[in-house]
Amino acid sequence: MFYRPAEGHGLPRNPFNAIVAPRPIGWISTRGADGAENLAPYSFFNAVAYVPPQVMFASTSAKPDRGDTKDSVANIRETGVFCVNVVEYAAREVMNASSGPWPRETDEFAHAGIARAPCHEIACSRVADAPASLECRLTQIVTLLGESNFLVLGEVVGVHLRDDCLVEGRFDVTRFRPVARLGYMDYAAVSDVFAMQRPET
Repeated sequence: MFYRPAEGHGLPRNPFNAIVAPRPIGWISTRGADGAENLAPYSFFNAVAYVPPQVMFASTSAKPDRGDTKDSVANIRETGVFCVNVVEYAAREVMNASSGPWPRETDEFAHAGIARAPCHEIACSRVADAPASLECRLTQIVTLLGESNFLVLGEVVGVHLRDDCLVEGRFDVTRFRPVARLGYMDYAAVSDVFAMQRPET
């Protein structure tokens, strides 16, 4: 099968997000200028640089009460900060419960019963029990092609690691099984891990 995205695929569901998979989930916590907090998962998320450490996520739709975007991007525009929380398998249900298109005044921490803790370097809450949380300062928001498509880039200025995820000085993902997004409504949990050495010149 071959198709041109601009002409449609003719399938019951769009296959694009099933092709680029698995994708890590950035569980983004933000706080608006009015102090209202938000927590939402984004599967267009990844790390993009080591020094200084930087991450990105993309928001691809809008809510009527936020104009051209959703709560996360709107809050980041106002405050210039956000926190990325890592999603573990044990938190899959509450992560999903925080993903709805709730009104802007809804606090997803409270709505889904998620414990929060303060960040150290930024004015924002983080998921208290997350295996890791990355406190970020906004570096830029890039407007992408298409309606309500925004790429958010941030510098990581603080890192929280849950103690039980550190094994012999290494952050060990097998201790918590990260959740990744596949296509459609499908997810995966990392359970098989293997190592390979890069070739040397």
